[in-house]
Amino acid sequence: MTTRAKFAAPGAACAAALLLCPTSGRAADPPVQSCDVSLYPLSTPTARFEDNGDGTVTDKLSKLMWMRCAVGQTWTKGTCAGSPAELTWAAAIEAAQAVNKRGSYFFNDWRLPQVPELAGIAERQCKNPRINLTVFPATPSAAFWTATSRPSNAVEASAYVLGFGADGVKYASKLETHDVRLVRTAP
Repeated sequence: MTTRAKFAAPGAACAAALLLCPTSGRAADPPVQSCDVSLYPLSTPTARFEDNGDGTVTDKLSKLMWMRCAVGQTWTKGTCAGSPAELTWAAAIEAAQAVNKRGSYFFNDWRLPQVPELAGIAERQCKNPRINLTVFPATPSAAFWTATSRPSNAVEASAYVLGFGADGVKYASKLETHDVRLVRTAP
């Protein structure tokens, strides 16, 4: 028997057996998130995150504070509006530095997450995207940069990205463009 998941995208209707909620995406017809909790519970239940009321959440398990929206989106009326900015790895680092300089999210130590940190917010029981859309609304199934560089003798440097779609973790040229979600270590 399949059990309904405990979260849904804002304003979405959920089907009986599986959670089916529309999500943002870059395609004309956005993918539909489905979460199957028939065998295992959610790996990132909403209760694991403390809503800071300012567009950030704190993961009570990892003690990391996350921006709820990807870089390029705006936190407004309880959701993320707009589309994520697709940035090169260097531009992603610069985006974090710009947020820190502006102080727009109350702290000056926002950064790109390491692979294990970003993987820690992936929801293993969901797909399209593999993330809790209540905590991180409007997250696409796209790849997000990590701070983890890939050692290489190649001329072109690379770093790891984590996709919230079917791709999982892979490495990408630092000249490619991907989405960005910033994190900081909570006190």
